[in-house]
Amino acid sequence: MAIKRYTDGDRPRKFATNLLPMTSDPTQTLDPDLVLAQASALAAHLQRMGVQFLPAENPDRVGELMSHFASIEDGVDAQAASSVSPATSTVKPNDAKSAPTKPASSGPTPGPVSPASSSVQAPSRSVTAVTVAEGDYVGPRLEPAERGSILATLQAEVSGCTKCPILSSCRNQTVFGEGNPNARFVFFGEGPGADEDRTGRPFVGKAGQLLTKMISACTLSREETYILNTVKCRPPGNRNPELDEIANCRSYYQQQLSIIRPEYIVCLGAIAAQELLKSKLSVGRLRGKIHQYHTSKVLVTYHPAYLLRNPAAKKAAWDDLRLMLSDAGISV
Repeated sequence: MAIKRYTDGDRPRKFATNLLPMTSDPTQTLDPDLVLAQASALAAHLQRMGVQFLPAENPDRVGELMSHFASIEDGVDAQAASSVSPATSTVKPNDAKSAPTKPASSGPTPGPVSPASSSVQAPSRSVTAVTVAEGDYVGPRLEPAERGSILATLQAEVSGCTKCPILSSCRNQTVFGEGNPNARFVFFGEGPGADEDRTGRPFVGKAGQLLTKMISACTLSREETYILNTVKCRPPGNRNPELDEIANCRSYYQQQLSIIRPEYIVCLGAIAAQELLKSKLSVGRLRGKIHQYHTSKVLVTYHPAYLLRNPAAKKAAWDDLRLMLSDAGISV
């Protein structure tokens, strides 16, 4: 996008937007991340509408704003991929799971990701595939019969973890993960919610029901796959896990992946993708490519909770799964 500074003679008439709640109270300040996220979303919308020039009151800030265009909220990318008119975003970048949306008259119900798609769509902005931790996983490759018992031993260790004082004090139980210890496909999410904290199983709420349907659309069953999260305890109020909380859990999911050594890992949402791939890019920038984590191929798609709030993004998510299935030699 080209940005030009207009002179007083040709500056267009100002127009008002409702992107930010303005206040005359000098004690209140705006969140700079929120401002950048909203400005980026608006700029992307204007660019798609054919706008090529924007007035710049302060040219020194133009470069900084442009550098944030790559971190546009995932929802904008999803809507663009689905050919749906974009909606204004009011969330921080890379926070797809917790993005607020317009409330519906009734709660969202899980729906399958439609297999009726013509061709796999890559994101509009090209991104080089990411390779993390080249080479084989750490440690010896276990025999298939050994993996279940080793995972059970690790699960017992995790159940008594108190590395995070806040999480360990407010959880009902840890949510280790479940599935086939010899799985070819692993689904890697963010963290447990209320239903998961209550049952001790990953992805069992409404988002989990949608994930099960997504897996079924791939001609697979949950039992054939393995499902785990970045963190093993539910953050209070379903907030995003803090960086130190993710770091405290890192060795656990790394050991799980090293034991299973899946051929494919599907990262569900920005937090899982950014943690595994050590990237700050949004889901919209990372999807559409096959990345690498040790010997596992990694694909990135939208979190099922995000898809429940933004059904238009389901087609993009199905395209991501079809890319994986095509690479795996599975016809759907």
